[in-house]
Amino acid sequence: MEVKIDARGLACPKPVIETKKALEGINEGNIITLVDNAVARDNVSKLAKSLKLHFSVSEADGNFEISIFKGAYAQSPEDMVQKRPDLANLVILVGKDTLGEGERELGETLIKSYFYALSESEPYPKAILFVNSGVKLTTLNSQVIEHLKKLTEYGTEILSCGLCLDYYQIKDFLQVGGVTNMYHIIELMNEANNTITL
Repeated sequence: MEVKIDARGLACPKPVIETKKALEGINEGNIITLVDNAVARDNVSKLAKSLKLHFSVSEADGNFEISIFKGAYAQSPEDMVQKRPDLANLVILVGKDTLGEGERELGETLIKSYFYALSESEPYPKAILFVNSGVKLTTLNSQVIEHLKKLTEYGTEILSCGLCLDYYQIKDFLQVGGVTNMYHIIELMNEANNTITL
């Protein structure tokens, strides 16, 4: 069975949701999702990876076609399964670019100290999710980039809200991690044993 989804022009996270619904509706076959931007392409691809399904991506005329194979066609190669034996099943949600309330200068110092300490403390979190002004911490001139890159080396997933990056017009300045959507953020939080909100 082959199902085609035209998700061009749909706002995040609708392409992911439509693709997930289509996958849930078949036992085996091929779901082909057509999107018109790189963020949607990456988010649909992440869905396939999270479900451990084989997929391929092609580009033509500025559009992206993601083919996801399920059932007898599905594969789960080792390189698609990210093993994190030293990670806690913990997700940290960062909603601003400072820590605590009060003077901004102090808050900036505290957030830098927090991520330094986090990068030096085991077990490391499974994922750190940046939303609202928190996305500024993953972009150019952030004082915590060095610590975040260190965490990614240990296996922590660093993800910034695409809508938030667009709002602040800083998506082109992303320095660490990937871009995600609210649907994937909710998924990660639901799967975690614990969530810390900063």
